[in-house]
Amino acid sequence: MGLNFKKSYKFSTISSLFISVFLLLFLLSIHFLLAQISLLIIFLTVGVVFVFSFFILQYRVEKFIYQRVKKIYDDVSLLENASFKTHSITTDMATLTEEVQKFAKDKKLEIETLKIREEYRREFLGNISHELKTPLFTVQGYLLTLLDGAMDDKNIRKKYLQRAEKGVERLIYIVKDLDMITKLETGDINLELSQFNIVEVVQNVFDLLEMRASKKNITLTFDVGYKKEVVVFADQEKTQQVITNLIVNSIKYGKENGTTEVSIEDLVNNKIIIRITDNGEGIENKHISRLFERFYRVDKSGSRSEGGSGLGLAIVKHIVEGHDEKIYIESEYGVGSEFSFTLEKIK
Repeated sequence: MGLNFKKSYKFSTISSLFISVFLLLFLLSIHFLLAQISLLIIFLTVGVVFVFSFFILQYRVEKFIYQRVKKIYDDVSLLENASFKTHSITTDMATLTEEVQKFAKDKKLEIETLKIREEYRREFLGNISHELKTPLFTVQGYLLTLLDGAMDDKNIRKKYLQRAEKGVERLIYIVKDLDMITKLETGDINLELSQFNIVEVVQNVFDLLEMRASKKNITLTFDVGYKKEVVVFADQEKTQQVITNLIVNSIKYGKENGTTEVSIEDLVNNKIIIRITDNGEGIENKHISRLFERFYRVDKSGSRSEGGSGLGLAIVKHIVEGHDEKIYIESEYGVGSEFSFTLEKIK
């Protein structure tokens, strides 16, 4: 028997002592009254009864507790049945109470986690439904208008077909991003690592998004002129997608006549950090912890008019973490935001 049975030993010892004392007093009474039993026999008998009582009581207590506690454990699936084959059930109530409290705490945590997942599932389904039905209804509306007679007008027909095409393009964009996020979340990221100049990649993104930024008169710029190459070791295509998504986000929520600035800084252990800073709307603290969730929107109404799949930041997070790197965000509401992530630098 182990240390877990100390309290049951105490119980058995005291109970056996009561029995033995009672027997001793009884036998001593007979001895003094009848003088037919020697004191040696009396004490030997009492000793044997004490030991016998101790083991019987200990055995019965263990069996009693075992039968009841095992049923409780089985009912709540706290322990596997196999664990009772090699270990006796403890009669230490403090230990039992501790185990039950631990079980209750674990179950409470499990229930809370399930509630969070259920809430996330409902929100996700609501968001994806909204994201898909908006372009679907748009396409359907234009096609129905054409079928109702507008097709006869050449100018209207062309304009409506072009608008329907844009709706289809948005659907394709959403489906592609959904496919990518699904692969990323299942670990199917398939990185093609190589050495490349990160300054050149950022400049390529600037060139691609220049027209989009000009619509809001937002300037895309480096913090300084990078005349030397900054060579990193990563997946070039996916790194460009990360930078693109972050800059698109800064343009989407940036202010008119604002700026989006990219800086590249050295860190320790052959790491660099790429910072993308804007002077846009900024983000309230209550939203920051959820920014990288799929379809999460800071502005539930206005942001939808900006388009996009709602998966950009979720994709960014998975790609960065797929490189075993870190992504950070700092933001002050009404002032602007800074997204940054690390990459491995080649000396």
